[in-house]
Amino acid sequence: MGLSWQQGPLSTTRHGRFLVPDPLPERMLFAERLRRRMRVRYANEWIADSEDVVLLHEPGRYPVAYFPRADVRDGVLLATDRTTRHQDLGETSWFTVRAGDRQTERAAWELTALPEHARELRGHVAFAWRAMDGFYEEDERILGHAADAYHRIDIRDTSRTLEVRSEGRVVARSEHPVVLYESGFAPRWYVPRADVDETALTPVEGQTFCPYKGLADYYDIDGSRKAAWSYRDAYAQVGRVRGLVSFEPDQVEVLLDGKRLALEPGQQVLPHGVDRGLDAAEVRGT
Repeated sequence: MGLSWQQGPLSTTRHGRFLVPDPLPERMLFAERLRRRMRVRYANEWIADSEDVVLLHEPGRYPVAYFPRADVRDGVLLATDRTTRHQDLGETSWFTVRAGDRQTERAAWELTALPEHARELRGHVAFAWRAMDGFYEEDERILGHAADAYHRIDIRDTSRTLEVRSEGRVVARSEHPVVLYESGFAPRWYVPRADVDETALTPVEGQTFCPYKGLADYYDIDGSRKAAWSYRDAYAQVGRVRGLVSFEPDQVEVLLDGKRLALEPGQQVLPHGVDRGLDAAEVRGT
């Protein structure tokens, strides 16, 4: 998912490799100016507003937005005695965030002993995502994590034949599926509902959330748990897969032009990073 998550190029489980003669460091961090206006809302107030946010990518984590201290409203950050140590970037100081009649402990942090090679982050503060009411680019709320400019989704029509079988019966067969290519993931094949035997799909309670596609509903097929899913109300940017159904090739038989698909590296979604999770409640709360 993007530059450093899942199998991105800066991930420790990257799918490709850098064509250099010497081994690269196991962990590589990347920081860049976001070049978008980003704002933070807390206690129904705007507490940070900046066009100079620095986005930090580090392996195994979602991108983190760091705001210049000058772009954070005065009086919002209350210093605490809590300090931790970032494994690459040194000492970290934590803040309580306060606005109006509300305050939240450990809701923001600053890297206070940065090495020279990480000087872009000096004087910048990051806010804990779930502790805030919301993060915005201009007036549009961003869900899940700061948008990763290196995360891309392409959807393509195809005339290949996709067939799905379970316990000897055909669950789906389509001569016009679509394939979704997403950064850090193996291709996913989606079938129009008209080509699916919906009596084979048993809806499952609960949903998952993708910051780039929306909320996913799941289905059991025979004895296979969550063997299929669908973005019934997919975001406009990926509207071509709205309502279509995709199938897990390790749960049921998925054949593309007669060849059975297998679970590939990058095809098993990791739902969260080391710092926090993604869940549907964040979306339902908007």
